[in-house]
Amino acid sequence: MIGCNLCNKSIREISLLLSISQSTVSGNITMWKQLGTTATQSRSGRPHKITAHAEAHSAQKKSPTVCRVNS
Repeated sequence: MIGCNLCNKSIREISLLLSISQSTVSGNITMWKQLGTTATQSRSGRPHKITAHAEAHSAQKKSPTVCRVNS
């Protein structure tokens, strides 16, 4: 994306060439021009206490179980 932009390709041409939406191309090029990188930046705020893996594991345990009652 950035290479195409440096070769003076328009956002529309880049999106058609790479099959990516124009808003994605525009956002990535804007971020690259401002920050010099397209990597995700760290966010402010307190980090989660529980990891994503542990949260997914606990969600599995909370799912309801189906019991079969014999009559």
